[in-house]
Amino acid sequence: MITAGALQHKIQNSEDFLLIDVREEFENEHFNIGGKLMPMGTVLSNINNIPKDKEVIFYCEKGIRSSIVIQRLQEKFGYTNLINLSGGMQAWRREILE
Repeated sequence: MITAGALQHKIQNSEDFLLIDVREEFENEHFNIGGKLMPMGTVLSNINNIPKDKEVIFYCEKGIRSSIVIQRLQEKFGYTNLINLSGGMQAWRREILE
């Protein structure tokens, strides 16, 4: 897991990682932090777009869907480089925007 503050630091420092938003399109349009949109139901069909050789940080609204996605990818495809944004966009709004 990663906190909103730690993720903001990575973004500001232009660190090399992939940020993936597993929320639905309407949620992403309402508010997002620049991650690649890949709704939860499409993740497995987009497996070729998820690298195994660098950090991949997933987020959703509360951190639940992204946690489920990470668990599935680890179990089915052996990923070891996946990180969940703790608390999702709710935590981001609370910690970064307020």
